[in-house]
Amino acid sequence: MKLNVALFFAGLFGALAAVFILLSFGTDYWLLASESCQLNPDETVSPGGVTIEEATRVVTLYHEGFFWKCSFGGSEGDDHLLWKLWFTNQPHSKVCMHAYLFPFPVSHQTHNATEYDTAIIYRGFWSIFMLIGVAAVVLGGFFIICAAPFASHRLYKAGGGLFLVSGLFLLCVVVMYVLWLEVLDVLDLYIEHQRSAVCPDFQLSHHYGLSFMFAPVGIFFCLLAGLLFLLIGRTVQIHCH
Repeated sequence: MKLNVALFFAGLFGALAAVFILLSFGTDYWLLASESCQLNPDETVSPGGVTIEEATRVVTLYHEGFFWKCSFGGSEGDDHLLWKLWFTNQPHSKVCMHAYLFPFPVSHQTHNATEYDTAIIYRGFWSIFMLIGVAAVVLGGFFIICAAPFASHRLYKAGGGLFLVSGLFLLCVVVMYVLWLEVLDVLDLYIEHQRSAVCPDFQLSHHYGLSFMFAPVGIFFCLLAGLLFLLIGRTVQIHCH
């Protein structure tokens, strides 16, 4: 009876882990960012004959995930700019490019060749770890399905081990992403370049998106399911002997 209860919760946690990890992997909202630039003021004449200077701030919005990095324009007068980055509230026209090896905001124009190559290598490892984590959780779920009900302790152990491997690799993915945005100086270099070459009043803000938030939840359930499946496999092995 206790073994059936443990198997139920392990299966539930494993299913939740797979759902959250696949959502994090398949949606392009790991990062939400907005950059703005104050253009030269336009002169307008009021009805009283007084000249008024009206400054225009151009805003560009970005969202980025594993597959795509997209951008589109906005204006400072819009309320809740970041809400424009979600699925149901986006313009029909936006520019997207593959994001496998090109993390925001690195480009040839804003970073030198060494920094650009380093960023590609860093992003390459991030992408590889992501793929290993997703593949491991899918393969682990397949092993667990084949192992039910208590047919083979080896399959339970293999499935549990794959869930643990997936959780550990995806934990590295999350840590690497936080380091990229918060510790490394790529954003500071980008802001300095834009202010010196494009716009002295350049501003950049970034937030973690829903895809990023799915990842730690999936990791938690993945590690928990992996430990339970290993325990179940050990218990089935003891009962067999």
